Amino acid sequence: MTSFHLSLDLSSANATQDLAIRIGATLQPTDVLLLEGPIGAGKTHFARSLIQSLLPVAEDVPSPTFTLVQVYETAESEIWHTDLYRLTSPDEVVELGLTDAFEEAICLVEWPDRLADLQPDNALFLSFSLGKDEGQRHLRITAKDQKWAPLFESLAQ
Repeated sequence: MTSFHLSLDLSSANATQDLAIRIGATLQPTDVLLLEGPIGAGKTHFARSLIQSLLPVAEDVPSPTFTLVQVYETAESEIWHTDLYRLTSPDEVVELGLTDAFEEAICLVEWPDRLADLQPDNALFLSFSLGKDEGQRHLRITAKDQKWAPLFESLAQ
């Protein structure tokens, strides 16, 4: 099976935002982005930037840390932004309706390790880590599904 890997150094919050907008422009319903990394590594900033770039009318995009799920409407599909940090079992993921959303919406999932075996095989993994200097981030993007090949080609340029 083919797999794709790309490492990027993001020099600032604006660079993270720009990348989120570029990736967001390629997304279709059923695309799942799994965002992992420590607290403060840029997962929510990335998700917020991506979501705002896809909304027809600008609106506040809060972190779903306490609500677990925030759903946004676009002309093409719903966008589900989830933060699974507080979950203790994959059964809770099913109760949220997230596995159903994987089949019809664009989904951004923070703390995807809580999904365990429920992680979609066709997901795009984004692993964030802190950079050397304040504001810098390192991002490793991986995927197994061939559908992500055009994205990797465009980001590698």
